[in-house]
Order: sequence, then C-alpha cells, then structure tokens
Amino acid sequence: MLIKLKNTLDTALLLDEKFAAQTRREDFFIPQKNGKEVIYFTGNSLGLQPKSARKYIELEMTKWQENGVEGHFGIHEQWYDYHKMLRQPLANLVGANPLEVVAMNTLTVNLHLLMASFFRPQGKRTKILMEASAFPSDQYVAESQSSFHGLDPEQNVVEFVPREGELILRTEDMVAKIKEVGDELALILLGGVNYYTGQFFDIEAISKAGHEVGAVVGLDLAHTVGNLPLKLHDWQIDFAAWCSYKYLNSSPGGISGVFVHQKHNQNPELPRLTGWWGYEESTRFKMKKGFVPEPNIDAWQMSNAPILLLAAHRAALEMIEEVGGVEALRHKSKALTGFLESVILDISQEENYPIQIITPSNQENRGCQLSLLVKKQGRTLFEKLEADGVIGDWREPDVIRLAPVPLYNTFEEMFEFGEMLRKAIQSL
Repeated sequence: MLIKLKNTLDTALLLDEKFAAQTRREDFFIPQKNGKEVIYFTGNSLGLQPKSARKYIELEMTKWQENGVEGHFGIHEQWYDYHKMLRQPLANLVGANPLEVVAMNTLTVNLHLLMASFFRPQGKRTKILMEASAFPSDQYVAESQSSFHGLDPEQNVVEFVPREGELILRTEDMVAKIKEVGDELALILLGGVNYYTGQFFDIEAISKAGHEVGAVVGLDLAHTVGNLPLKLHDWQIDFAAWCSYKYLNSSPGGISGVFVHQKHNQNPELPRLTGWWGYEESTRFKMKKGFVPEPNIDAWQMSNAPILLLAAHRAALEMIEEVGGVEALRHKSKALTGFLESVILDISQEENYPIQIITPSNQENRGCQLSLLVKKQGRTLFEKLEADGVIGDWREPDVIRLAPVPLYNTFEEMFEFGEMLRKAIQSL
C-alpha cells in the first residue's frame, strides 16, 4: 500500500541522499526548456540518452573506418558475435539463463516471429487471450496472426475485461477467464505492465493458470523490462519480447530483445521462420541448404545484428549493472513513485481539485508509472504543466501519465513538480 511521505523539500533532499547510489542523473543528457532542465516523466515512452552511448557508438564507427568488412572477425570485440556481450545483462534483467535471451530486430517484428512458432491453432484450440486496452500493436499482432491462420479475430481474440466501473484487472478474474476459455485457449499474450493504467500483472499466477489449461504463455514486456524485476525462467514463461528505448534508454527505435524458455529453444523441431544468422554457428559459413538451428535462442535470429544499435544498448545496460541491477533500482523506484503519489494527493486535496490515480496504490502491482485521471480541464492542466517544463504524456480522453525513472529522476524534482502542479491548478 501507499507509504505516506511528508511533502516537503527537506523530505525530498533526505531521500535523494539515501538513494544516491541508485541515481546516475549526471550520466544522462537532460533536455532543457525555458533555460532550465525539464522534469522528464516520459521514460515509459523514450528514455533519456546516456552520455556514454556516444562513446560506444563512436568506437564502432572507428572500427568500421579502420577495418571495413574485417571488423566482423579477428579484432577486439568483433562484430560477428558482438551480441553475445549483452547476454548476461539481459538475462539478469529478465530472470533468465543467458542462452534464453538475445537482442535482435524490433518489438512487433519479434512478436510476429515468436507467434509464428508458438501460435499453432489446432482443432478447437484457436483462441488468443489478452488484456482489454492492450497497446494497439499487440492488438494488431493478435488480430493479424488470427487472420493469417484463417480464423475470425472477432471470435478468436478474447479479452480479460475489468469489472464494471473498474479500470484495473483482478488476478482472480483473469484466472477465472483462463479457466472459462479452457481447452479452446491456444495462447495468452499479456503485457507485463499495462501501458495505460500502469498495472503490473501477476505474471506467475497467469502463467500457472495458462499452462494448466494447456495454453502457451507469451509476454510483451515493453513497459516492464528495466522497470520491475522478473523471473521469466522460473515462471515458466514460454516466450517474451520487449523494446529497449523506454526504461532501458537505448536510443529511439532501439533494438528489441527476446526470451524463449530453454525447454523450447533447444527443440530443433519447433517450427520457426528462419534466416542465415540463426543457422548453427559452427557450420554457418558452409552455406548449405537445409536449416540447422543453433541449439539456443540464437536460432530465432534472422540477420546479422545492427552493431550501432547494440553499442547504444550496451552503454545503457552497463549503467544498470553498475548501480546493482534492476532490483536496486526497484528499491528506489518504490520510494520515488510513492513520494510522487503523496505529493499529488496532497495538492489535489488542498486545492480541492479532482485527480484520481488509476494506477494501483499497492506498490507490488505497479512500477514507475502513475496514471492520473483528470476529468476537470485535464488537457488544459497538462498543457500548463508542459509549458512550465514538465514532459509527461497525455492519453485521450482524460489521462496524464507520469513515469519517474530512478536512474535519472530525483525526489527534489517530485517536490518541484508538486509546486508546479499547485500553480497550474490555481491558474485554471
């Protein structure tokens, strides 16, 4: 539940001192507006640029300049297996074995590739189950995959729907829905954190229920990776994909990541769409017909890796490792988001201005994001905050999303935001 923190500058400064080890603000470029640094609350859309990213990208540019094609082999950190340097940091982020994860492609492309392997409708087992109001890309993936198999998405894409008058899904209702669909359920495609409400789902419970009825369980972790600790291997998740440009700060449209549980990725008979880079590495350059997969996640790779994107990703992942990983960041995140919640509720009450935080108040059911339902002049309030240097996110028709990121946001900023919020409300 919400831990009430006193809304004062002294409280903010004490908390910044307490969590100094998890704060790397000086290692990021902070955008400016009106001659001062903005309060950046959109790490859930695009994380800020690490200052080290340029160094890592320049290093690869120099290799290209000096070596040309020979940069692929025989030099320090050669390109041919550059992606392998990211295995352990990615495995740490998602709770996986290193050979269960790889960085490749982009998120929606990876979802399609993974569903080509894992959505295999047969007989009456044809349905895909996902949360209502999932991010549109996930909806389009489910619809198009269903249509691709000759199925009617209207009948075969079903949803977890909140109770009437509620916005948050209850775990017991989700489990009940899984049991209701039962042996018609082929696949669960779940966002780890709902992009709109900020709700973090009970992934372990959903995975267990899905497997009990014989379904495959897949995740879109775009809003989860780098935000919350995960245990994909232990939770027996079948597959997952994520982007790297939100909480992983790895460049606009940065490279995606995928997870396939080792019980599947060591199965050479599993159907998949294939490419040369997924071929058995030891014989890849013999250029033979007949695909022989790598006996791990690399079998899903299709093309050689985009080195400049991997370099930016490497810089960001190393920073997360240096502060103690996502578990250490989560410790600060709970306090940071809790303090912001206290600030917002205090000012809403003091100014008699209706703001409803629709993100769960229980910290175990949310990450960095708070979604504010603002029915009274919400768009105008958002624009006033934006003009004052607050970079948040507006979602129609009446929600402001704010995501304080522990790597670069501070408690002092949360206090300053409160004063800006008070000023904006008073000006309405």
